[in-house]
Amino acid sequence: MGNPYSVSLILLPGFSLFTLGAVRTAFTVANEVEGEALYRLRQFSPEGEAALSQCGLTLAAEPLAGLNSEQPGLLLLIADERLDERLSEESSQQLGQQLRRLGQDSVWVLGACGTGAQVLAQHGLLDGYRAAIDWQFQAEAAQRYPDTMFTPGLYELDRNRISAGAGAAVIDLLLHWMGKRHGSMFAAEVAVALGLDRLRGGDERQPVPASAQPAVGSTRLKDALELMAANLAEPLPAEDIAQLVGVSRRQLERLFRQHLDTFPSRYYLELRLKHARRQLKQTTLSIQQVGLACGFTSGSHFSTTYRNYFACTPREERARHTMPLVESYNAGEEME
Repeated sequence: MGNPYSVSLILLPGFSLFTLGAVRTAFTVANEVEGEALYRLRQFSPEGEAALSQCGLTLAAEPLAGLNSEQPGLLLLIADERLDERLSEESSQQLGQQLRRLGQDSVWVLGACGTGAQVLAQHGLLDGYRAAIDWQFQAEAAQRYPDTMFTPGLYELDRNRISAGAGAAVIDLLLHWMGKRHGSMFAAEVAVALGLDRLRGGDERQPVPASAQPAVGSTRLKDALELMAANLAEPLPAEDIAQLVGVSRRQLERLFRQHLDTFPSRYYLELRLKHARRQLKQTTLSIQQVGLACGFTSGSHFSTTYRNYFACTPREERARHTMPLVESYNAGEEME
C-alpha cells in the first residue's frame, strides 16, 4: 500500500459544520470502499489551535504553520461567510503567503467550498480559472475579482483548482475529483455508499430560494437583486441601482411591483434584516457588528427596525438562539 494522499482542510472563521462533515464523510467512505487508507486528513486553522464554526462551536485544529508543504496533496479551504471582518490581518497575511507558496507548485491542488474561492481569488490564485462560489456572493466576487470567471454552477474543476458552492455541492465536487483520480466506477461506488442515487454535474445551477429568483426574462431585475445582495453593509440608493442597471427609478419600481409585488426599498430592507437574523443565529458577532454589517449605522435604528419586522429585538433574537443550545449542553452533562 502506498502512502495516503494528503488532504489539508483549512477551517476559516465561520465555517459550516455541515460542510466540514460532508467533506470528512466523503473521504472516510472512499477509504472504506477501497479497503485501505487512500486519503489522510488533517485540519488547520489560520487563527491558532482552534477554529470557530458558524454556529459558535470551536473545533481543535493545527496551526497553519504546521502544514507540510513538502508533501503535495489537496488543500481545501472551508468557508461559509464573508471573511473581511472575521479573519485578522496577521492571519490573512500568513494564509496568503502559504497559499501563494503552494500555488506555485503544480503538484498541489488548491480547492475551496462555500465562500472559500474569494480567498484564493484575493491572492491571485484563481486568475484565469473558472470557479464556483456560494450563489449569494457570486455577484460581489465577480465584481471584486474580474480575472476569475465565477460561474453559477454547483462546482468547477479547472486544472489544479477545484471549487464548490454551498452545502452538499462539495460532495458532488469531491466525487468527480475522485473519479478523475481513481476512475468513474470508484466514484460511483462511493456515491452509492453515501446513499446518493446520482452524481450531479458541475453545470447544474446552485439552488436559489424562490424569493431571490426574479421572473424569467427580467434581466434588469436580476441585476438589481444582485447589486442589493452584494451591498448589504453599505446600501445603495434606489437612484444608483436604477442607473447601474440601465433604467429609471420609476421603471425599477415598476419591475419590483410586477414581479415581486413589493417596492425596491422594502425588498432591500427585508434582505438586510433577514441577513441580520442569520448572523444573529449563526455567528458570535456582537449585535453592533451585525447591525453595521447589514447597513445600520445606529444601534437604536437597527433595534427598532428589527423589532418592527420580526416582533422581537436583536438581543431577544440572540437569546432565543443561544438559550436552547446552553440548555442542551446542560442536559447532556446531567445525563452523563
